[in-house]
Amino acid sequence: MDMEKLTKKTTILFSPGLHQRLTRLAEQRGTSLGELVRSSCEDVYGAASAEEKVAAVRRMAGLALPVASVRRMKRESVPDAGGLAP
Repeated sequence: MDMEKLTKKTTILFSPGLHQRLTRLAEQRGTSLGELVRSSCEDVYGAASAEEKVAAVRRMAGLALPVASVRRMKRESVPDAGGLAP
């Protein structure tokens, strides 16, 4: 993350046990506790707005991909599926 863009500060209180686990995880990943928390927030709450997500879905829906019929895809993904059921 570009440190120049980090302009807002928040204080978060952790229990000693959680702080220890997060600090250890940050060390294992070779990052700071702050970066670990920031990246976790990005993963959970997302960096994209709802409008950006809708636009991405519309772009994907407009793609012309070479896809077979549902029947053929099922047959290719699970050959002899009938033999799997009891």
